[in-house]
Amino acid sequence: MRNIQKNIKHLRSLKSFSQERFAETLGWSRSMVGSYEEGRSEPPIDRLIDLSDHFKLPIDILVKNDLTQAKDTSFMQVGNQRLLFPITVDEDDNELIEIIPTKASAGYLAGYADPEYIEQLEKIKLPFLPTGTHRAFPIKGDSMLPVKDGSYIVAKFVDDINDVKDGRTYVVLTKNDGLVYKRVSKHFTGQGLLLSSDNKAYAPFHVQLEDVLELWEFTCCINTQEYDEKELKLSSIMAMFRELQVELEAVKRMS
Repeated sequence: MRNIQKNIKHLRSLKSFSQERFAETLGWSRSMVGSYEEGRSEPPIDRLIDLSDHFKLPIDILVKNDLTQAKDTSFMQVGNQRLLFPITVDEDDNELIEIIPTKASAGYLAGYADPEYIEQLEKIKLPFLPTGTHRAFPIKGDSMLPVKDGSYIVAKFVDDINDVKDGRTYVVLTKNDGLVYKRVSKHFTGQGLLLSSDNKAYAPFHVQLEDVLELWEFTCCINTQEYDEKELKLSSIMAMFRELQVELEAVKRMS
């Protein structure tokens, strides 16, 4: 358990706890905390369970991973536990964003909580992004026109489902459907979310809150194909928005 000693000290420091206060919180002695942090002894399984319960971190992450570079924002809440959320920076300490490749997007459901899976993803720097943790997700199909098949949605991680804004678009990871990019509305009566496509050929569907594993709010779109001139005609754009029941009175007057 080479990592556990430094992890205990680092996690305690994230809480700004002294050894005395940390020991009191966990029901340990101060000398016990000091012994673990200095590597003079290793915590037995019941102490690891104490740490896991207190920090809401799985025991294997506490033991296997070096958490000394992690901040509170490096962890994400999934159910009643937190998972390590690796954040990569360049030599200038600028945060990089991971790109989920199209061929590997089906495996994201299995690997989203695995630090090793996330670390092996390709990364890019987009300096114009707002603050927050971002990832780039591939788009398949035509359910969210005018976003084209093969485009990438860059989206910001949402750590609290209560922060979802009705009518905005999100990349949603669910237990049953994997990754989907949809327009989201809250349905509090059913304790779930309504996911809708902008292409009305696709029917909306509900997901229960307990089935939502991750939410990412749209930041920008990266198109990988050139638009055809017919796709950019004002009449085509207005027809699309009329289908979405959006009033564009100013545009209508200009046309």
